[in-house]
Order: sequence, then C-alpha cells, then structure tokens
Amino acid sequence: MGHVTPATDPLWPSAASLLAADPSPERIHVGLVGVSTYLTSLTDRSWKSTPEAVREALARFSTWSHEAGVDLAEVVDLVDYGDVFDPDGESGTARVAAHLARRDEGLDLVVVLGGDNAATYHAFVAMTGEDPAALGLVTLDAHHDLREGVSNGSPVRQLLEAGLPGSQVVQVGIADFANSAHYASAARGAGVTVIGRDELRRRDVAEVAAAAMAVAGAGGRGVYVDVDLDVADRAAVPGCPAAVPGGLSADEVRRFVRAVASDPRVRAIDFTEVDVERDSADQRTVRLVALCVLEALVGVTGRAA
Repeated sequence: MGHVTPATDPLWPSAASLLAADPSPERIHVGLVGVSTYLTSLTDRSWKSTPEAVREALARFSTWSHEAGVDLAEVVDLVDYGDVFDPDGESGTARVAAHLARRDEGLDLVVVLGGDNAATYHAFVAMTGEDPAALGLVTLDAHHDLREGVSNGSPVRQLLEAGLPGSQVVQVGIADFANSAHYASAARGAGVTVIGRDELRRRDVAEVAAAAMAVAGAGGRGVYVDVDLDVADRAAVPGCPAAVPGGLSADEVRRFVRAVASDPRVRAIDFTEVDVERDSADQRTVRLVALCVLEALVGVTGRAA
C-alpha cells in the first residue's frame, strides 16, 4: 500500500487526526487495538498488517458526519494502543489480554482490528477473563463459525465451549451456501439466535440491530460485536477471501455498525477477515473498514443524545 498524505486544508480535518496519543479528558474516548491473526486461517492469508493499512486509510476521510450532524474532531479521541505482538497460537489469548489490560477502563468503546476471525475469540476472552458469560455476542457474518478445530472458522464454537451461553449469541447475516446443515443444526442446538441475510434485507437494518441487542444484551448485559467483512458482497470486499457474490452492500454494513455502536451496552466491536494483500488496487476493502470505524465513532457520540 502506498503512503497516504493527509489533507493539508485546516478546514478539512482528516480522520487520521482522531488518533490521539494524549487524549483530552473532555472528549469521548474510544480505544483502538490491532489483533492481526492469520496463521490458523482456512484460506491462504498474508502476514501483512491489515490494522496498519486501516489506520493509514483513515487519512482519506474527513471527520464530519452529515447524517448525524457531528464533527468527530470536536468530540472523540481515538486512543491507539498499537498492535498485539504475535496474537496467534496457544498463547495468543494471553498476549491479547495483556495488551488490552493497558487500556483505560474509562473507554466508551474498544475497536479491535483483525486479522482473521480468530481475533474474535482472543479479544472476547481477553475482555471477559474467567467469565465468558459476562458479555453477549452479536456477529454480523455470513458464517456460523462453529467449525471443529482451532481456526478462523471456529471462534463461536470455542466461545460456547469456554462458557458463553448460546442464548446470549445472535448471528446476523448468515448466508446460503456458506455453511453446512451440520453447523446450522449445531447453532440451533446451542440456542443461538440466527437472523439470515434475507430476513435482514426484509427489515430495516437499525431494527435488526436493535433486535439482536435485545437478545445479546438482555438485562443490561454488555455486548461484544464481531463484524466479519465477508458478510458483504464480494464486489465490495475483494480483500475478504470468503466473501461471495450477493452479500450485503457496503452501506448496509456501515448502517449496522452505526446502529449497534449507538447502544451503550456495546463494549467492544471488531472488524475481521480482511487481507490487505488481496485487496483491490483502489483499496476498497480497507477503506470500508476505515469507514466502519468512523461509523462506530459516530454511533458512540449518539449514546448521550
């Protein structure tokens, strides 16, 4: 990826300016951490850092949200905690936990940049410690991620086995011909709530997000949100190895992210399954992730509205 030169117009602040080494106490604080897993991916994946590419892509966008009427530069600091060193393997979860332990406990939200979907397991366990049931889980994903073994296709199964109740899990965007009957049955058997892609499209995105939060965040429980970008149409996310034609539009993904992030029960959100090496020359996948980060920030600003 080529170097991105931020806009120099002082009246057009770049979203990269939100990355704050010394956050202001008067602002909303959102943490950012990279968890660039790749070694257990079911498809060949580059070792190159997608989190770093997303940080660079922020420079291509401004801080002004027309729809929300908010300038993020005036209200949000994106506190960058850097990337976890070697998050893969048996000790990956411990390394992610040690890294996240450095975060300010007063953060309004933690944004995790993958990496493949193995990052979800590491980050979720790192945030819940010895009690995986402390948080609910909402996934925006074409896949159930209940495969056997340890891979980017198994994080939800691993979390269920670690003690996360299936009744606290909602999977949104599950697609045809992207799963098996066996794993669909496993999801039902575990008590997981599933909202398929077609149902999502028949309903308003914000309505579906609220329904998912009502289950995962029942009783005021905190929620972790996993956004696997391969839920989107392959034309929109060529950097996602498992994306297929007919997935969600980039706009649908962005609106879902803003909707869930506006809910104060959401403690963390990750963006996974993007391989910067596979992305198109115009970097459309990485740019979509950067926009999703900005949508999450806008969502957080609306919590107090």
